[in-house]
Amino acid sequence: MTKDSLYRYLFDGVSVRGELVQLSETYQQIISSKEYPAPVKTLLGELLVTTSLLTATLKFEGSITVQLQGDGPVKLAVINGDHDQKLRGVARWEGNVPESGNIHDLMGKGHLVITITPTKGERYQGVVGLEGDSLATCLEGYFANSEQLQTRIWLRSGELNGEAKAAGMLLQILPDGKGHEGDFEHLEQLTETVKDEELFGLDPQDVLYRLYHQEEVKLFEPQDVSFHCGCSRERSASAIVSIERSEIDRIVAEEGKVSLHCDYCGTTYDFDSIDVAALFEHAANDTSKQVH
Repeated sequence: MTKDSLYRYLFDGVSVRGELVQLSETYQQIISSKEYPAPVKTLLGELLVTTSLLTATLKFEGSITVQLQGDGPVKLAVINGDHDQKLRGVARWEGNVPESGNIHDLMGKGHLVITITPTKGERYQGVVGLEGDSLATCLEGYFANSEQLQTRIWLRSGELNGEAKAAGMLLQILPDGKGHEGDFEHLEQLTETVKDEELFGLDPQDVLYRLYHQEEVKLFEPQDVSFHCGCSRERSASAIVSIERSEIDRIVAEEGKVSLHCDYCGTTYDFDSIDVAALFEHAANDTSKQVH
């Protein structure tokens, strides 16, 4: 694994498609923004892989947000990705997080929410209850109910040689009406044998050969996956001037500065009294120009 990548593949003569994603740097950047408990890191890794796999199904420019909401110790876990495989995410928790990692122990009663937002077109949102003991099981239920496509998903999150890794695979019958359940079950059984160390440490071609060396597999060019936050000092400045000047001045008087923190990447943007005065003066000048 030299870079974070997603691979798509097809089987010759079988109406089943596959995806394989391997993530290292992207995952590490997401979990480095906070001091996450180990089970939350694992959950974020699985959610990150999920979003990458689902983003690969987009046939248009846009984004997918995959979100877990619950009343357990972990209140929220969310990953957002777009058609360019640029991903970001965050989780919020309270109190002690159980080490078991079972999705119900972490999230309690809750929902999986998948939001698809095309650049052009209408937004779509699917919501399913957290059924089953894993995120993968919940996702398979989502596809069975809303997409009505037989789908299997494997999600792995852990470490290899001291480095955080996340990886996963997806198999899905193509919606062309030619897919046979027997073919899918055969490929499903082969994929079920994949090991964590293979997904984390082997090149994708080697993983696919180990699993499907008796099958004819067509592997497409990989797509790079990367972390992308989108926050900036400029965006933070715009947020500040959207608030009443008196409120900002009060914060600066009490704290010596006003700070905006990005949960996605962990960056904090500080603005002192001189910065604030310049921001509001610039905003006032812009407004004056628009009036005239």
